[in-house]
Amino acid sequence: MSIDTPTVGKSSSKWKWEDIWPHLLLIPITVLVLIPVLLVIRKALAPGQGFLTSLNPFEQAWTVEHFHDVVGNKDEEGNWLFGPQLWNSLVVSAATTFVGVFLATTAAYAFSRFRFYGRRTGMNLFLVTQMFPGVLMLIPLFILLGQLNMLDSLVGLTLVYSTTAIPFCVWMLKGYFDTIPKELEESAIMDGASRFTVFVRIILPLAAPAIAVTALFSFMTAWNEFVLAFTFNNDPKMFTLPVTIQRYADPKSTFWGSFAAASIIVSVPVMALFYKLQKYIVSGLTAGAVKG
Repeated sequence: MSIDTPTVGKSSSKWKWEDIWPHLLLIPITVLVLIPVLLVIRKALAPGQGFLTSLNPFEQAWTVEHFHDVVGNKDEEGNWLFGPQLWNSLVVSAATTFVGVFLATTAAYAFSRFRFYGRRTGMNLFLVTQMFPGVLMLIPLFILLGQLNMLDSLVGLTLVYSTTAIPFCVWMLKGYFDTIPKELEESAIMDGASRFTVFVRIILPLAAPAIAVTALFSFMTAWNEFVLAFTFNNDPKMFTLPVTIQRYADPKSTFWGSFAAASIIVSVPVMALFYKLQKYIVSGLTAGAVKG
């Protein structure tokens, strides 16, 4: 029996071309997407605070003085500001993520598995809250926090961020819980497991991709939010990093070098989280979109 060598070669060549052509298409698109990022990095490493009009992403002279200025930022009394502000952002974002996801998992599971009066209305009300911008509630929230003595407070900011994150988290997790077969829970209950045990030992591990993605978006929302943090906090020691970045855009002049350096520093934790949770992102988003 003879081997059809030309056919095998043709098939192998076709397979290689199908494997290569998507990369040939994606490489120039990736370069175009990365140009703005490279320009920000270039400005952060270029001497001076002036705005660069050239589209060349490479600079002949390099310096880290802008990063040094951002990290070593101090107030008029000589107190170090960047450390406390970084800590504020980490605490608020982590607390918002924990509180929002913790409350949303229980609520989403109840909406997914239990049938009770007002179930559909409750889900629709969660959806309605997402139709309006957050700044619409700025004045009422400011008054409430003022009456509770929570202005210039990380607790007040965390409370506001958590309540605004819960509706999105509930909808995201409820859609994923709907895709988990109910037969798994029924089998565990028949074996003597309680509803709480089923939720903790079976549902939560299976929903890990959706929980990871939901936590990531909650963290990003709190980490990048500016308007509420700028309005509710007047003490520089209580600022979060987005408010700190805005301080480099003075009404009279903008310190572009420090602005770019601070933007890169703020982006590093989010990029690290994306890299760490990348295996959950696609599965968490697609599976949660199967049912509503």
